[in-house]
Amino acid sequence: MKELDEKEMVEFDYEELVKATQSFSPSRLIGKGSHGAVYQGILQDNQVVAVKRSSINGVEAQRDNLKKLNNEISILSSLRQSSHIISFLGAAAHDSANDDELLVMELMPNGSLHDLLHSGASQPSWPKRVEIIMQIARAVQFLHEGKPLVIHRDIKSANILLDLTWTAKLADFGLAVSLSPTDSLSQATQPAGTIGYLDPCYSAPDKLSTKIDVFSLGVVFLEIICGRKVIDVSKAPASIVEWAIPLVKKQRMMDICDPRTRFPTYMEGMIRRILSVASRCLSEQEDNRPSIGEIIMAMETCSIERVRTITTWSSILQNLVLIRRRPKSRQCRAIHANQQGDVNSDVSRGKMLLKEILADVMLK
Repeated sequence: MKELDEKEMVEFDYEELVKATQSFSPSRLIGKGSHGAVYQGILQDNQVVAVKRSSINGVEAQRDNLKKLNNEISILSSLRQSSHIISFLGAAAHDSANDDELLVMELMPNGSLHDLLHSGASQPSWPKRVEIIMQIARAVQFLHEGKPLVIHRDIKSANILLDLTWTAKLADFGLAVSLSPTDSLSQATQPAGTIGYLDPCYSAPDKLSTKIDVFSLGVVFLEIICGRKVIDVSKAPASIVEWAIPLVKKQRMMDICDPRTRFPTYMEGMIRRILSVASRCLSEQEDNRPSIGEIIMAMETCSIERVRTITTWSSILQNLVLIRRRPKSRQCRAIHANQQGDVNSDVSRGKMLLKEILADVMLK
């Protein structure tokens, strides 16, 4: 989807948003982030939106949360619109002495990726998992290759939301850092993130780097493929990284893939490629981690190869149908009989491939 030009800041009326959320009624609460609560709001024109308000947990915590919310408004308002980033609609500030600011965004009615993977009644199909992985990767590419460059610093499944069409979008920019071409990546800002997703190399302000997001992205890739929580104290090891990476190195793919969803064999190459990319993203050596451009290229190349394979099998089946329908001379029948043994196994594999593809399409 083509990205739109930079959008203008829209100022909402604070009291209108209070009314739209029924005074921030618990019945309108749809989620809680790292620094705020999100409410469903219905505006005067009946437009349904998401309204984020900083959490109130004591004076110091409230100031910190408000600072993060202001940062999120600043970051989102500076970005061009993207199909991979949650849409910013505007903001509203309270006129009174008690500082309060509201962020207005598009409503994401299908919740978070975390809920889909760990709380949903049914699990996403493998094609849908790959689609979500690509959407998240493109969101990070949009941030890392943009001007200004943005480092999210809190990429995790709870911050990946799903819209009405189940398209994944990156949200929650409270910890994000925006850097112009003249800024240094080592600008002074305290390390931040979420345990389990946080890059262990990010231990000091001067360690700020785009590779922080790459590490977190690798963790999310594993989470989507495994269907396992990033930190699960009921398992040993509790860390998904410590559990999965040794299995990836041993090529034990089926021990890693979520057993709750039937695995189609035609996707094996793509899943292996994603696991290989995830392993590189999670390298202890920051310099060994790929850039987001390299990540996208690796997965898109594999996706193109998969499409070519599917097209080849489809062509084989179509040609076979035409051959069988064609009246044959005695000589043609003899040639066909000789070739039959060579193509039967290929055709059989092609039929199974198409059956799996059709089954996955029905599940999406």
